[in-house]
Amino acid sequence: MSLEIQNKKEYGVIEIICGSMFSGKTKLLINKVQNAKNKNLNIKVFKPKIDIRYDKNKIVSHEKSQISAIPINDSYEIIRFSKEADVVAIDEVQFFNQNIIQTCIELKKCNIDIILAGLDMDYLGKPFGSMPDLIKIADNVIKLHAICDMCNKKAHHTYRVSENSENIFLGEKGDYLALCKKCFNSQKLNYV
Repeated sequence: MSLEIQNKKEYGVIEIICGSMFSGKTKLLINKVQNAKNKNLNIKVFKPKIDIRYDKNKIVSHEKSQISAIPINDSYEIIRFSKEADVVAIDEVQFFNQNIIQTCIELKKCNIDIILAGLDMDYLGKPFGSMPDLIKIADNVIKLHAICDMCNKKAHHTYRVSENSENIFLGEKGDYLALCKKCFNSQKLNYV
């Protein structure tokens, strides 16, 4: 889409990339940001300040592709940083509180496209944070799947190997597994 066409639309578009850990969400987000940059669009990229796994000022995929990002605590900060943006990209959106919903609505009203990436379910298989509400207002949802670490089928779930029971626990391979529904349910039964 050219910048000229971009400015003629009435509202921005909200696109969500979701799925389990290791499904390629961040990699796809980075690719979409690169494509927007290739079209000379003004892009702002954000991440939650708590996510310092690979780099505190970059979004980094598990495959190590990366892009610079602004770390923030409160999603309302995104509006302040995005006044001139054509596209806003946000990684690990599940870590933001419910304010992220209103932030996305406000950005959309300002004719800004929003690309969100995050986990749709937590390690217990329950909807994660504000993701269900974001999915409801999204114009497009892309659901990605990893490969099950136990049986090599399509993985839908993130299973925590660690005994840490906090809902928000940043981790990587070794802390989490991607599991299909059958393997997830069998592990969940063993966990209880």
